[in-house]
Amino acid sequence: MKITRGDRAFGIINGLFLILIAAACLYPIIHVINGSFSDPLLLQSHTGLLLTPDGFTTKAYEVVFKRGDIYTGYCNTIFLVLCGTAINLVMTSCGAFLLSRQKFIPKNFLMLMVVITMYFSGGLIPTFLLYKNTYHIYNSYLALLLPGAISSWNLIVMRTSFQGIPRELEESAYIDGANDFVVLIRVILPLSTATIAVMALFYGVSHWNSWFAAMIYLKDRSKYPLQLFLREMLVLQDGAGVTTEEEMLAENLKYATIVVATVPILFIYPFIQRYFVKGVMVGALKG
Repeated sequence: MKITRGDRAFGIINGLFLILIAAACLYPIIHVINGSFSDPLLLQSHTGLLLTPDGFTTKAYEVVFKRGDIYTGYCNTIFLVLCGTAINLVMTSCGAFLLSRQKFIPKNFLMLMVVITMYFSGGLIPTFLLYKNTYHIYNSYLALLLPGAISSWNLIVMRTSFQGIPRELEESAYIDGANDFVVLIRVILPLSTATIAVMALFYGVSHWNSWFAAMIYLKDRSKYPLQLFLREMLVLQDGAGVTTEEEMLAENLKYATIVVATVPILFIYPFIQRYFVKGVMVGALKG
């Protein structure tokens, strides 16, 4: 295939455009990291881009890790991510498998119900009253894990992925005496590794970043996830209980807290990146 000048020009322009987008996405992270290590006095008077730390100090991180809230938040968040993602994957896989069966008669009606939930909800106040007075899961981790056990969008993507698996493989398993559960575990899931990895990433990041539901449904401070403590550091830092050292390092503390809360989830992405494009494409296109 002959490459023309137009192809080369398009490649160069496209590459430059992608580099600009990458720089625009990467710079805020660089700014936050450099700000967390900068001298507080120099940081307050700094203007323009912050490409390197303005001075160097680790006082902000020392203050952050002295707070017991950070360790409590980390433990709670890790628990929610592991348990929540496991529940999400099990429920989504079972639901997608059921809705992908050709002989399952109510599948079209159930799919309609799933799609409706993407556009309509009961509202915050009715949902709060339902969780508190009917389900009795207020101030419990169940209020964060069970209501969002299945994402409608992820269910549709995984269902489409399952439908793309050749039926001959399932039929051969049924002939050998396998039931639906065995077909799901031994045939469907091993062939859907990329999609499952992407779903795990989506669900895991969602649990890691979640703070609003915890703010609404959790009353016990010992159950707060990391992101809720991060919100307190960023939004409520000017309130009572702030020491003189924290007041002087206010801006640095915000940056340091963001880094502490963000870096762990960033390290997970490179291990799942190779599945990302394949998993999304397989789940988006049938055939």
